[in-house]
Amino acid sequence: MEIRKGDLAPGPAAQPYALRLPIFYFLFSIFILYGCAAPGEPIERKPPTPTPVADLTASQSGNDVILTFTLPRDSVEKREILKPISIDVYRNFEPVPPGNSPAAFTPANPTLLLTIPPAMVDRYTVQGRTRFVDTLRAEELAPGGREAVYLVRVFVSPKKLSANSNVAALTVYPAANPIADLKAEFQRAGVALSWTPPEKTLIGKAPDIASYRVYRAEIESAQNASATSPAAGGTETPNTKVPFARIAEPASPPYIDTQTELGKTYVYSVRSVEQYPGAQIESLDSNFATITPKDVFPPPAPQDLVAAFVPAAGAAPGYLDLSWSINAATDIAGYNVYRSEEPARPGTRVNSDLLLTPAFRDMNAVPGRTYFYTVTAVDRSGNESPASPPASGSVPAPDQQ
Repeated sequence: MEIRKGDLAPGPAAQPYALRLPIFYFLFSIFILYGCAAPGEPIERKPPTPTPVADLTASQSGNDVILTFTLPRDSVEKREILKPISIDVYRNFEPVPPGNSPAAFTPANPTLLLTIPPAMVDRYTVQGRTRFVDTLRAEELAPGGREAVYLVRVFVSPKKLSANSNVAALTVYPAANPIADLKAEFQRAGVALSWTPPEKTLIGKAPDIASYRVYRAEIESAQNASATSPAAGGTETPNTKVPFARIAEPASPPYIDTQTELGKTYVYSVRSVEQYPGAQIESLDSNFATITPKDVFPPPAPQDLVAAFVPAAGAAPGYLDLSWSINAATDIAGYNVYRSEEPARPGTRVNSDLLLTPAFRDMNAVPGRTYFYTVTAVDRSGNESPASPPASGSVPAPDQQ
């Protein structure tokens, strides 16, 4: 049907066609933009309100209170939160009223401790959970302990705060100052650790020490230039090849770690455990002591050395047969035999290679001379023992045989 200018009725409804067509396209464009958005592209018209944190926990280590929790992913409007989240951490020092469990008690006026902005949240994320450390100051501690109550709230917009998290409450006590003089020394029995018991906290005298917890890790030897020295200490946490693990809980120093291997580099830390009424508080790490155990201890001297003359038999000449007891050390690689013609002088080694058994035949003894023999043991690390007590022997002259 052809539309003509004269066919349009007068009045607003009879606007020229040329004027009505742009309005149509304008309205159609709005419909496309807001009514037919591509599937899977959510458009947030207003900031969401996150669901509250439900798994807040608090524990004390040294004078630190460690908070851990999981950030919500959904909002109370049942939508996934796509924008970065901020965190408000609240802390009050007040006792939980009688009849209230810590989980059910919420302070009437929570005190904001700090806000973690979105740009810094990743710094507090460990294995998918948020971990925040509240380091207590001296004025926030008391000799008999104080009740600390924590909660958190999260938000995308400050006007859309989540509800309160669950409450984490605990009694905080002053921890003993970290041990500062941990030393490690390699002995025959193992790595010997020594330290001075702590005597103070941030606010006064340290309480009774219930025990000490010894932690050990393994690191690459090249990480520490002092690793081969008897003891090396520092406060910077080393990069570990095998992570720290608690290996013992002695009641007092010193402690000997017998479960080490030669050539490996170990780093140690010791924490004290303070006994409070109904609670034990572990201090922070001591200085780190690093050591690479190396066998520098010679085995004991061989014993029961005997030199016996064996007469000639047929064409075989006479010789001196030496024997001694097997060394008590478990890492013996072999033995050396030394011979001298003077009892007070060190002898000359007569074997070219280490002797694998406690026996030796001296086929080069000159008849008519008296010799003085000693024997040493050599371990697999190359350490040679002191000389055995000497034993004398001689091959008779031919007219005396």
